[in-house]
Amino acid sequence: MSSHPASLSPTAPRVGSRIGGTGIRSLIVRAAVGDRTSPAWVRPSLLGLLLVTAVLYLWNLGASGYANTFYAAAVQAGATSWKAFFFGSLDASNFITVDKPPASLWVMGLSARLFGFSSWSVLAPQAVMGVGAVALLFGAVRRSLASLGARPAAVGGLLAGAVLAFTPAAALMFRFDNPDALLVLLMTAAAYSVVRALPTASWKWLALAGVALGFAFLTKMLQGLLVLPAFGLVYLVAAQTTLGRRIAHLLIAASALVVAAGWWVIAVALWPADARPYIGGSTNNTVLDLVFGYNGLGRIFGGSGSGGGGGTATGAAGSSFGGSTGLDRLFSSEMGLEISWLLPAALLALVLGLVVTRKGGRANPLRAALLLWGGWLLVTGLVFSYMSRTIHPYYTVALAPAVAALVAVGGVVLWSVRSTWLGRLGLAAMIAGSGAWAFVLLSENASWLPWLRWVLVVGAVLSAAALVVGSAARLARVTAVAVIAGALFGLGGSAAYAVATASVAHSGSIPSVGSVSSSGLAAGGGGGGGGGGGGGGGGSAPSAATGERPGGMTGGTAPSGTSSTGGTGTGAGSTGTAGTSSTAGTTTTAGAGSTDSAALTALLAASTARWAAAVDGSQSAATLELSSETAVMAIGGWSDDPTPTLAEFQAYVAAGDVGYYIVSGQGGGAGGGSSSTSAASAIEAWVTATYTATTVGGSTVYDLGS
Repeated sequence: MSSHPASLSPTAPRVGSRIGGTGIRSLIVRAAVGDRTSPAWVRPSLLGLLLVTAVLYLWNLGASGYANTFYAAAVQAGATSWKAFFFGSLDASNFITVDKPPASLWVMGLSARLFGFSSWSVLAPQAVMGVGAVALLFGAVRRSLASLGARPAAVGGLLAGAVLAFTPAAALMFRFDNPDALLVLLMTAAAYSVVRALPTASWKWLALAGVALGFAFLTKMLQGLLVLPAFGLVYLVAAQTTLGRRIAHLLIAASALVVAAGWWVIAVALWPADARPYIGGSTNNTVLDLVFGYNGLGRIFGGSGSGGGGGTATGAAGSSFGGSTGLDRLFSSEMGLEISWLLPAALLALVLGLVVTRKGGRANPLRAALLLWGGWLLVTGLVFSYMSRTIHPYYTVALAPAVAALVAVGGVVLWSVRSTWLGRLGLAAMIAGSGAWAFVLLSENASWLPWLRWVLVVGAVLSAAALVVGSAARLARVTAVAVIAGALFGLGGSAAYAVATASVAHSGSIPSVGSVSSSGLAAGGGGGGGGGGGGGGGGSAPSAATGERPGGMTGGTAPSGTSSTGGTGTGAGSTGTAGTSSTAGTTTTAGAGSTDSAALTALLAASTARWAAAVDGSQSAATLELSSETAVMAIGGWSDDPTPTLAEFQAYVAAGDVGYYIVSGQGGGAGGGSSSTSAASAIEAWVTATYTATTVGGSTVYDLGS
């Protein structure tokens, strides 16, 4: 192997350029497992990595139940009604949508229609997406490193895939039904497409990247476009064609993105408002308000109204909301445990990699890869660091592919110049730094595997020293062993935490990593729509078994030998939150202090009304829908949405569309509190003044048909 990185030229080797066969099979082989000129061990190694990833993400998956009941209820609705499927409605009768666009619900909804609605049909697609993301990242990194030779390119791809697979945030979200799993898959697919487009200046591959990002927008709106600046800049700089063609290709890709993202937005805008569900999270029943308010600029810069709810102006609302703004946010509290294990190594790899490749030509594929993944990491990381409204630690899974790719690309580039002091010291610093940072993170909960942090830091330091000595003395075998050992010790902390995370159940709207079952802030909710207010679920965060996080922030689920305490009481479920888990044959549901919901579930299941019941908040409605398999009207939605008005609700009741009104113990909005909106308060006051209350299964119920 050359000790200096080669720049890509028209005759430079390109991975996958010589594959036998044509058609779909050839494309799958080329994209996933490499070409026939690769070393014989590449394909079985990749297949082994994908198998391990699948086991990690699928093992005991059903233990989490429906995970986030808010999205699970929407999947249930979509499995019943194609209209609810299209709009992403929370209920099958299409009163209101969830607070995100519906792309992730489409995937889960199709799974539920094919295999029946169950915990596995809801959660298994996320695990499959995780495996797909690992495969795509392998392909992208391997192609970027092809100019260094087939062997180092394959090693880099495998390293990137392993780092992604064993990132705690990935192990959490690829086993959970929030939109983030599909978001990461689509962004990684877009990055792979850009890498494919660069060497041949292929507008088709670039347009495919635009399509992937368009559907990323339909998954989580503007967050899916945070990678766009880096992708566009890299193609503009590094594509091997004239400047005019590069600009034209970017315009084509932009058009593809707009079409892929805009068709659903236009369809909703053209659909008569009285014939579709209310757009949850918006203030005026439009998708554009959701884009630029609640799920867009309002979430980044703060603001009033529904925009992101639940956080504070400075973002300092405890570990469930990411902590205070600043450059250290990604390294502290729950965010640090989810994503920062190899973040210092990734940043160091980016800087040193750019130094090594500084003399390459404009189209140098190594520098292009560093710019692509580095731009992804820096732009998204800075936005997450300074978001002044709601942000949850699990959002950081969007950084995992970039961190993994930078560690791999930068590491292989530095290995290629290991004959220089920059190369050997750079690799040593990455290894030792990763071990030291793992020691810091693991020290936050010294009672969990107390020996592990010492093994990792000592092993990493010794490996780094052996690498420097071995490469300086030209002891090839010592150097190789040191790098392999260093990679294992450097990745060990992240991998251990990922396995711990995957070994337990997670539920609620804000899950967290570690070996303690996490139930987030509530039993359902908009997954970023705000803090966990809502109906019967209780609004307090589970207390971590080990106490406080840095900066005095409580919460999170650092690994521990004891279980965490659930949220405020709504039943005796295993995680202590209002879910659909059962204890001694009794299912917990929404409702004020309900301890026995079997009677309430039976009551709603027997209803023939369009909505079996109405309740304050999407969380309560979702829980009731899952237990009774009926449609429930969520008054105020997830984030205090201004629907329905008292007059509208009275009209629904007069038409016989609502069977019962159930008093919630908590309000529907992210801020919690009973009847948190003026409309909800007015509705509750009218119902209590007009109808007679009865107690069913521990809940206060009003029969609106009496």
